[in-house]
Amino acid sequence: MRISSLIILDNEITFKDKSLEDGNKFVNLSHYGLIRFSGDDAQSFLQNQLTCDLREINRQKAQFGSYCTPQGRVLVSFLLWQQNNDYFMQIPVSLLTSIKKRLSLYVLRAKVQLIDATDTLVRIGLIGADAAKTMQQIIGLDFDSNPCLQVRQNEKVCAISFSRHQMELITSMNDAPLLMDSLSQHAIPADINFWNWLNIQSAIPTILPETQEMFLPQMINLDAIGGISFNKGCYPGQEIVARTHYLGKLKRRMYSARIGTIDTISPGDLLYSRDMDDQSCGNIVNVASSPNGDFDVLAVIQQSSVETCLIHWQSLQGPTLQIKPPPYSLSD
Repeated sequence: MRISSLIILDNEITFKDKSLEDGNKFVNLSHYGLIRFSGDDAQSFLQNQLTCDLREINRQKAQFGSYCTPQGRVLVSFLLWQQNNDYFMQIPVSLLTSIKKRLSLYVLRAKVQLIDATDTLVRIGLIGADAAKTMQQIIGLDFDSNPCLQVRQNEKVCAISFSRHQMELITSMNDAPLLMDSLSQHAIPADINFWNWLNIQSAIPTILPETQEMFLPQMINLDAIGGISFNKGCYPGQEIVARTHYLGKLKRRMYSARIGTIDTISPGDLLYSRDMDDQSCGNIVNVASSPNGDFDVLAVIQQSSVETCLIHWQSLQGPTLQIKPPPYSLSD
């Protein structure tokens, strides 16, 4: 069965964790870069470049997606939303310059402008069991009972909900001090690792410089979270992405896992299993330290290896991955 919309289940174990019972937290999300797309042709331009369907994005709905090479390999994954008539693409700031430059090459005569908006808008993450209630209290914006990727806006704040426990607030530099003052009365600051860890629990991947061009979009489960449309026209890599969907069996998928080690784990690190001999069976996508002291990761792994063998980090003698399926349905 094909999955056309994002389904993220609230993880009961995650939200029973003491780190989330200690009240609301807010996180500075300045490690993300922002590209603003303006102009009459902004929607059609992006529709011809990205894996997601721009027709599904509006002032109330955001989407995940990716931008690929002609060979179908992911250059960047992103969150995309609309404010007024403009579109905003949120990506790691380390990839902003190269992605903006590459997309700009295809503007040609299109009426669209690409602007680095990273330093013009403040992004704040809000996390906690009472996050949705807090959102309503401080800025008067409310979400539905199943609020994933819903967008709510007023004249000062744009809010995007990933679940009722995790939300992002976007505001101007001028309005940020008042928003921060209100947030500080309902939440305490947390570091970016906590936000990254929650994204790993929800199995939402972030492509980084270390993992560019390693994966097809389906390998990082973008088809399961609404990040690929198979009902739109061409875009870079579309032929390969579509062929994999309709004709091929996907050999590798992304899994969540925990690794017990004190050593540093990095995106792109190799994984091994005995059925592959000396060849790697996968790679780390994202990593964050967990509240219990281990590391939680997202990893793309050979499906046959997961089904038959233990998966090890760095070598066959390395720590074993404790693998669990992502909290949404997959289809092959």
